[in-house]
Amino acid sequence: MVRITDTIAIDDNEIEERFVRASGPGGQNVNKVSSAVELRFDVRASSLPVDMKDRLIGLAGHRLTADGVLLIDSREHRTQAQNREAARARLVALLQLAARRPKTRRPTRPRAAAREKRLASKKRRGEIKAGRRGPGSDD
Repeated sequence: MVRITDTIAIDDNEIEERFVRASGPGGQNVNKVSSAVELRFDVRASSLPVDMKDRLIGLAGHRLTADGVLLIDSREHRTQAQNREAARARLVALLQLAARRPKTRRPTRPRAAAREKRLASKKRRGEIKAGRRGPGSDD
């Protein structure tokens, strides 16, 4: 089980990991060992709450495939175990972000003083523009 919050956890069988060869530093090791991790998490088929799935789909961006599978790639470390931990940590961080409900926006109204100030500035602007017109204009 991978714990996301106190109340939400996902089962290990919901996460699919593939190990591939990573490019970059590693010497001769880089051609022999599959140290990069490609983590796959099917968002739609997961056991997450529906509202959290919707938020996760919005947050995932380009990491989400057309099938609704979240792809997280980790190749920053030289060992498979470290890359695996890094990929899982990124998944958990993304899921924790999706678990937070956004605060509901309460509409506010401008105060009387602010309305008065806005109207006064509009009046002043209008007077400035009216002063630019010539004395013979009928506008």
